[in-house]
Amino acid sequence: MALSALLTPNPGSADDHACLPDEPAAYRTSEFRAAVPCSLEGATVATTGELLALLEQRDPLLIDVMPSPRPPRIVRDSQDHLWLPPIRDSLPGTVWLPNVGLGVLPVEEENYFRANLERLTGGDRTRTIVFFCLSDCWMSWNAARRALDWNYTSIVWYPEGTDGWEAAELELTEVSPVERTEGQ
Repeated sequence: MALSALLTPNPGSADDHACLPDEPAAYRTSEFRAAVPCSLEGATVATTGELLALLEQRDPLLIDVMPSPRPPRIVRDSQDHLWLPPIRDSLPGTVWLPNVGLGVLPVEEENYFRANLERLTGGDRTRTIVFFCLSDCWMSWNAARRALDWNYTSIVWYPEGTDGWEAAELELTEVSPVERTEGQ
């Protein structure tokens, strides 16, 4: 069954939310918590109900892009300091790749994002990937668009994010950010 057939709009559903009618020509680079577009060209946009249906039919890769602080340089440059990454409540089975939804990705963030997409998909650019963050969060739109720009072809954008999931009284589980390697 085609991905678009699994994620058809449900007019009048409780998942409806206000969104912008037009997509921007470029990545969003500021004010990330604001109304987001209703669409993302090349991607499927899913409501909570549609994402639940997709999860019953397929095994998509779920990627949370919620930003997270990075360890201070003193911790990165020394073995004498301890820094514990934050924990976040997210959708069950999610991989958390923080900060990859920035409008302009620093080289280390781009390396981190590309390497993890390659690893998590096993190099299969047709693997269904769902990107999300919080509701009205441009980070997820940016990350999904970037994956499309990198020729991943089965992208689902879930703009309601963990806020929509929690509002539907669905389970959230604790996740930690995927660790970074040298150059990330």
